[in-house]
Amino acid sequence: MSGVNKVILVGHLGKDPEVRHLDGGVTVASFPLATSETYSKDGKRVEQTEWHNIVMWRGLAEIASKYLQKGKLVYIEGKLRTRSFEDKEKVKKYVTEIVAENFTLLGRKTDFEPTQPVIIAQNTETKIDDDFSIGAKDERGDLPF
Repeated sequence: MSGVNKVILVGHLGKDPEVRHLDGGVTVASFPLATSETYSKDGKRVEQTEWHNIVMWRGLAEIASKYLQKGKLVYIEGKLRTRSFEDKEKVKKYVTEIVAENFTLLGRKTDFEPTQPVIIAQNTETKIDDDFSIGAKDERGDLPF
């Protein structure tokens, strides 16, 4: 039986996506995402924030570079990936990241540009065509969930 590697996060971007273009025209975007939870301890409200490293590839990275900004609330689905590298002193380091497979901008209507509906983007292994359109509005104007 195969395993399941699925991550679902709702949080705020810690900074604008950093976009790079690799050899072969492959685009990659990365940014930190903050998720927070609150709980009571000894009658006091405590907030705990966790930071996640998010990575988006190809067409999803292109879309993220256009629509994601520091502070935006976003829903992200993806998978965990741990990779290793050697630093300048030849010490092996490990990094755990969430490789996003799709995302949805969340928030109030006023958080978006006047003509911009809620955006749903999906990553595919194939190249996104130039005529790919996002943000097709539901007839009722409802959110997809």
